[in-house]
Amino acid sequence: MKLSINELSTKLFADGADLKGMIEMNAKAFIHGLTTNPTLMRKAGITDYVKFAKEVLSEITLKPVSFEVFSDEEEEMKRQALTIANWGENVYVKIPVTDTGGNSMAEVIRFLTERGVKVNVTALMTTSQVSEVAKVLDLTVPSYVSVFAGRISDTGRDPVPIMKQALEVLKTHPNAELIWASPRELRNIVQASEIGCHIITATTEILNKLSLINKDLEVYSLETVQMFYDDAKAAKYFI
Repeated sequence: MKLSINELSTKLFADGADLKGMIEMNAKAFIHGLTTNPTLMRKAGITDYVKFAKEVLSEITLKPVSFEVFSDEEEEMKRQALTIANWGENVYVKIPVTDTGGNSMAEVIRFLTERGVKVNVTALMTTSQVSEVAKVLDLTVPSYVSVFAGRISDTGRDPVPIMKQALEVLKTHPNAELIWASPRELRNIVQASEIGCHIITATTEILNKLSLINKDLEVYSLETVQMFYDDAKAAKYFI
């Protein structure tokens, strides 16, 4: 498929927890939003959740930013979500599809969207989960539904059929957008665009490869040969 970055039908969201990197990504016209999560934040060495979030939102005021609750208890999850939602008009609150015991958080999602909270329901991997979430979303409130296509792929399954089914489920929800979450390679961005997925999140590592879209393979082959040659020479290998 011949495609350039400007022709992608899917919106690109940057996924990370480095403040400097998030600010840099926010400045790029082709980045339409940003997401983070407790795991990324912990890996980045962040110890003060609220301070970090406020710093991010002081710099990123227009594009949507998703922050996640971290309670495993419904009432506390609601409290955290309402607090996070008040941090800014551009804030989406990430709610896990279940708690750690596998219990559905559908009623938490219903409670929040009925109160106008923009949610980003996260960690979904099945069409049945998408259907369950769709039933409780407020049709008038913007929301994201994040299906972890990358993790589905990690199990040896093709995520594309599931993502297509998810899009069908959300057709009756004009304010709900499907996110292709946890992509593993640049090809996933093209796949998301091909099926009309609304959004894909990607790390800086993947976003930095966007210039490779439609790169001439003969040229790329030659560059690879040159890389091997240069590295062997730099290492002063001999036989």
